Amino acid sequence: QLHLVQSGGGLVQSGGSLRLSCAVSGFTLNRLVISWFRKAPGKEREGVSCIGNSDDITAYAGSVKGRFTVSRDLVENTVYLQMNSLKADDTAVYYCAANEELPPRYCPLTEFEFGAWGQGTQVTVSS
Repeated sequence: QLHLVQSGGGLVQSGGSLRLSCAVSGFTLNRLVISWFRKAPGKEREGVSCIGNSDDITAYAGSVKGRFTVSRDLVENTVYLQMNSLKADDTAVYYCAANEELPPRYCPLTEFEFGAWGQGTQVTVSS
């Protein structure tokens, strides 16, 4: 059974960095597409980044491109979201999500594509 456990997050000053982790069990990462989403108070949940079932496929929302980097460790079966140059607008609960049935080279940022979710982790950026 596919299971995602998140770690990382916390409070950081504007301009700082944080790294989120999403440890996966039940499937090997090379069979999964993993996307990161975030939900800020009063806003819809939005897709942030995606890493596909091959290393060269990634996707980013325009609001984070150039600041966030998604990566994966196949040995640890973990996906990471490195967040640099954080802004107050990045404050949200962040979620990772997985899908084992997407075709190759497809990396969506739409939440309806994903059925397995991590528990969420709070990221707060103080201005």
